Order: sequence, then structure tokens, then C-alpha cells
Amino acid sequence: MSGSVTARGRRLAIIFLAASTFTLTPASAQLAGFSSRVSLENNLAQTPPMGWNSWYHFAWTINESIIREQADAMASNGMMEAGYQYINIDDCWQGKRDAKGNIQSDPQTFPSGIKALADYVHSKGLKLGLYTDAGRVTCEGRPGSGGHVEQDAQTYAQWGVDYLKEDWCHTSGLNPKVAYREMGAALINTGRPIVFSLCDWGVESPWLWGAATGANLWRTTGDTSNKFSKILAILHGQIKLAPYAGPSHWNDPDGLEVGNGMSQAEDRAQFSLWAILAAPLIAGNDLSNMSQETLETLTAPEVIAVDQDPAGIEGTKVQEKGQLEVWSRPLQGKNARAVVILNRGLRYGVIAVNWRDLGLAPGAAAVRDLWEQKDLGSYENSIDVGVDSYSALMIKVVEN
Repeated sequence: MSGSVTARGRRLAIIFLAASTFTLTPASAQLAGFSSRVSLENNLAQTPPMGWNSWYHFAWTINESIIREQADAMASNGMMEAGYQYINIDDCWQGKRDAKGNIQSDPQTFPSGIKALADYVHSKGLKLGLYTDAGRVTCEGRPGSGGHVEQDAQTYAQWGVDYLKEDWCHTSGLNPKVAYREMGAALINTGRPIVFSLCDWGVESPWLWGAATGANLWRTTGDTSNKFSKILAILHGQIKLAPYAGPSHWNDPDGLEVGNGMSQAEDRAQFSLWAILAAPLIAGNDLSNMSQETLETLTAPEVIAVDQDPAGIEGTKVQEKGQLEVWSRPLQGKNARAVVILNRGLRYGVIAVNWRDLGLAPGAAAVRDLWEQKDLGSYENSIDVGVDSYSALMIKVVEN
């Protein structure tokens, strides 16, 4: 049967903990080019992390009330049930260091302190993420972790932090492989399971060496924005990176701009594409004030299931015709593929998605629309797909 459907990531320390196991991975270290031939791993983030980050919507205008509101929203609006876990505070939470060099929260905006905030987030069944920088100051001029790595890691663990993003501003003269490895080891030394997010914006190709630093995800790009052209530029920068991703170590094309001003079709396209890329799903909108459409996009169950597929295989572009692209990733289990058909052009277009391009055998295959959560039937060898401008359709194809 043929037919058509119309659309839209310092030292060597190995600690075995009850909560989390840390292992040596010589293959990863060889890939990274480290002379030690070993890498730090904490075995966290077996699927791409899902959460929220303060920067994309609030930037430097954050305070503890906003963070509590975001935690309240995530815990009550269905996002937590959909798989979101992390409430991540980005830059500008920091105050000055005390006389002993211990990092403090800003007394004006976070007067209760990060420990109290972590306790509150944990009481909601969620986890707290925090931000630092490898330099002595952050991108916004707050105290960074340079010169205080072990001290800060211990402080974060004592506060109950579950996720740490380390930025790369004001790092002249530093070697990122060494600096990030120092923090990775320091986090492991705390004994607390802390997901480690490395952020050098892809400048030094961290996908080649990130796993050897103890990082669970590494930024592959500069900052995203709520312009669909930027989303497409970031997407096309991921084309050759799939071999470097997998459980506990993910390519990170930066966060989601869903709900931050793009159209619903563009929001769904980014969400679909990030799922195909096995990317972290880190929302960046105001969770306490969003439309039902935005919430439905962020909690689309069958799209999230693709992102969180336990095989952890990042998708790749498998077909292109003019302004139309087909991206696909294998899913765990029987011969199944998740597929995104993207229209990056200004006009409606139609493309034939061929099973051979997806790595499937010729013959009949069942097709399901993952956004509509609807079976489309059985098709022989291919399916013709029509997609609106600046939109994407997401389907699942399973050999019969």
C-alpha cells in the first residue's frame, strides 16, 4: 500500500557509591586523546536530562521566588510526570565569597540560600541544578570556580545540588580538557551524584574529549535563540556528531525555545528535532505562565519517548530534497525508526520517505504519527509526506 500524510549535551578519582557507580572507560579516553587512557564517568544521565533552565527567559533577573514558582509549576502541571526533573539556576545567583573563600548566594535575590532552595525543590520531587564558570568570574561577572574547584564542589554537594553547568567565560590561558576534568573529578570526590554539564560552546570540539572529563553532556554550539533560523543553524551543526553520543554522555545543542516567541509549528519542529538528536530537553520558558499549546508541546509523550529511548542512539540526516530534510534514529527493540520530516523552506512541500534510507528492509511497515498519537496504517517501501513551511512532522516506522 502507498499513500500520503500531511503535516507539521583533575585528577583521576574512582569512588564506588551506593547511589551511583563510577567506572573507568579506556575506549572513551582513547577517543579523547588523553595520555592516561582512562576517563571519569559517574553513570548518571543514562538518558538525556530533562528539566528547565533560568537563562533563556529570565537571564540575570532571577531570584529565589522565581525558582520556587518554576518548581511549583513543574511539579503540578504534568511536566514532572512527563519526565522533567531538573530546576536549573543559571548565572547571577552568586554573591561574594566569605572570608574562608566559600561561595555564597546573592543576599538580595537569594536571601534564604541555595541549601534552603534545594530542600524546597527536593520537597516537590524534583532536583536542583546550579551554574558556575571555569574562570575566576562568570560570564556576568559573578564569582566563578577558578581557584576554588574542590571547595566549590564540596559546597554544592553539601547544599544538595544535583546538576552542575560549568561555563567557559574569562578562561584565558586555561586548557578546557584539564579544567573540566578538574571539576569532573572534584564532583565525583564529593560522593554525591551530580550530573555534570560542560559548556565551552563547542569551541574545542568537546565531543572528542568530554567523556574523559567526567561530563555527562557538553555543549556543541553557541547559545540558541527564539529565531527559527538559529534553530536550523544549530541543527545543521550536529550532522557529524552522532558517533560521540550515548547513555551518560550526550551532545547538547543548547536548550529549548518552546514558548519563548516562535510559532507553535516552529516550537514543535525544534522539540521534534531535539528528540531525534537525543538531546537534553531543557525548557527555557516561564513555566508558571505558559499557554496550553506550549505545555502540550513540552509534554508530548510519544515525542519524549523517542528522546528518552534507552538505546541512546543519536539521529542523523538520511535524506534531503530541496528544502525538505529527513532525519532518523534507530529505536530500541524490533526494527523501528523515529523519523522527523523537516521543511526549512517558505512553501509547503512533499517528500517520499523511503524505508531503505531509514535502514529498514523493503516491504510493509507500520507508520504512526507521534504528535497526533495516531496510527496511519501500513505502507509498502515508502510514504509520501507533506509538510508546511517552517514545520516538521514526526513519525515512527516499524517493520511488519
